[in-house]
Amino acid sequence: PGQPGEAAFARRIDPAREPGLSPEQRRLMAQVEYAQRQRALQRRLRSRNVLLALGIGAVTFGIYGYTFYSVSQERFLDELEQEAEAARARA
Repeated sequence: PGQPGEAAFARRIDPAREPGLSPEQRRLMAQVEYAQRQRALQRRLRSRNVLLALGIGAVTFGIYGYTFYSVSQERFLDELEQEAEAARARA
């Protein structure tokens, strides 16, 4: 730190080459690094899962909406009723 108020950056070390670390300290550092990698992986997977869920939900609601739209457009029951009434009128 050259000026007052400036903090020094953490220096990255290689635990295998650091002379002052005991085997227990090296093992602890390896555990911490492993835990950090797992947390990063979980965050990435969680965001992918959320995107996948939103995509599946959008497709599902799209199919659901299209089904309602297409069923509301069908008039075949009206045509059947008109044919039945015409048949009754003839009889």
